[in-house]
Amino acid sequence: MFTGIITDIGKISAVTQEGDLRVRIQTGYDTAGIDMGASIASDGVCLTVVDLGPDWYEVQVSAETVGKTNLSTWGAGKRVNLERALRVGDELGGHIVSGHVDGVAEVISVAEEGDSTRVVLRAPPDLARFIAPKGSVALNGTSLTVNEVSGCDFGINFIPHTKVATTWGDVAVGDAVNLEIDTLARYVARLGEMHST
Repeated sequence: MFTGIITDIGKISAVTQEGDLRVRIQTGYDTAGIDMGASIASDGVCLTVVDLGPDWYEVQVSAETVGKTNLSTWGAGKRVNLERALRVGDELGGHIVSGHVDGVAEVISVAEEGDSTRVVLRAPPDLARFIAPKGSVALNGTSLTVNEVSGCDFGINFIPHTKVATTWGDVAVGDAVNLEIDTLARYVARLGEMHST
């Protein structure tokens, strides 16, 4: 379980195909405090630590995860948002995020508005119905508030702090973004389906 509050920006140093995809991520985390088998959300994908070094950890990624996320675009040098799993007593500053990506959204426009950056994304049609104005989404692991929705398109404003503390300062049109819809939205939609039948 995660909150969508990014606590480090990692850098991919190696990607190898060994049956499953194996990825080495450089991190500012104190890896002496990370256990083998720990879960770390990497661009919003909950991945299990399978090896550790002084300033890096490695994860294995199944073909299914690669197919449902933007991990197929990962390569050496790419920066990724990192968050360690929530611990009892931690502040819940974002929203409840599982690290189970629902699909991939595409960035369709980026515009500067004052000090903030307005980004419009297009969600897959089967997920768009779960996205509501002033609702929450996790994009590349970052807990964000939706400003407006029009069909499958939705807008987000990124303040300067978010652009520096995450990889969102690098956003560009055409980027594939890991999208996790809000768990509450999923249950509300499911309840609505049950009551309409």
